[in-house]
Amino acid sequence: MTTDALVIAGKAYHSRLLVGTGKYKDFAQTREAVLASGAQIVTVAIRRTNIGQDPNQPSLLDALPPAEFTYLPNTAGCYSADEAVRTLRLARELLDGHDLVKLEVLGDKDTLFPNMPETLKAAETLVKDGFKVMVYCSDDPIQARMLEEIGCVAVMPLASLIGSGMGILNPWNLKLIIEQSKVPVLVDAGVGTASDAAIAMELGCDGVLMNTAIALANDPVLMAGAMKKAVEAGREAWRAGRMPKKFYAASPSSPTSGLIGS
Repeated sequence: MTTDALVIAGKAYHSRLLVGTGKYKDFAQTREAVLASGAQIVTVAIRRTNIGQDPNQPSLLDALPPAEFTYLPNTAGCYSADEAVRTLRLARELLDGHDLVKLEVLGDKDTLFPNMPETLKAAETLVKDGFKVMVYCSDDPIQARMLEEIGCVAVMPLASLIGSGMGILNPWNLKLIIEQSKVPVLVDAGVGTASDAAIAMELGCDGVLMNTAIALANDPVLMAGAMKKAVEAGREAWRAGRMPKKFYAASPSSPTSGLIGS
């Protein structure tokens, strides 16, 4: 296990890329893309994906066995705290007591922007109920701090709207959240291509979660591999520490002392 592990709820992961399992043409492509991404944590929309609710239909559990991957059940499609809590309690039953979950409570069907009052309400109930909650939220540092204080194990601010592919629109708020947080901060929503993922990691994010950027690429498997490399490169760049930006401060890249003929 790498010493630079992503630790969530006390468990270490070598991959900092988390991927969704929706929008692929079939479960075979889902598996191929997930393998190419190197992801260890996969999200599943409980209300949209069969993980045993219908024994007569193909199950995601066969394509991505829980023995190989850490499942992160999510509440995609939920618009109230009560709806989200019921959904995750169902997921816990279907997955034999699994308690690591992703909470998202949406505000409207057009933007899929988070409803933060309902998100806070649901998070409080779920934490008290013994869930380890990773939570999709707005890029508001105050709301993120409140979710951490409630007991969420990771905060996941959006980079831009879900499925938009617009990339990181407000890096300054993300930096504020990263600097104040004592739990992992993962960008969730809005990543469109590999450079977006790299930038998120260069800002200091602990990880990136994505689905649409991979699943709706012309070649999802190839894009999954690109995202893997981007997350790794961005993390290494952040750890290395970039050179300072200078405005008209000329500095030769090669040494000036000991020049021939001087």
